[in-house]
Amino acid sequence: MHYVYLLQSLKNGGLYIGCTSDLKKRILEHNKNQSYHTKKYSPWKIIYFEGYVSKSDAYSREKNLKLHKQGLRRLKERLRDTLDCKLCGG
Repeated sequence: MHYVYLLQSLKNGGLYIGCTSDLKKRILEHNKNQSYHTKKYSPWKIIYFEGYVSKSDAYSREKNLKLHKQGLRRLKERLRDTLDCKLCGG
């Protein structure tokens, strides 16, 4: 399986979209500051993920969310209550 995931920074509430075949390992890497793009805003919590059998489908979805504002906007609408929670532990 391949996963597209959305992380939220516990430091400032910022969001990060990524793609991986090993979700647990990748989140640990983000929280151990092993990712150049996210180490500045660590720690992170996962707030959403999607699973795909096809690697190319997963990377296409990640690209869509990163490059097209409408895709990310719709995802944020779906996660409204989660994102309103901001830095809560829930």
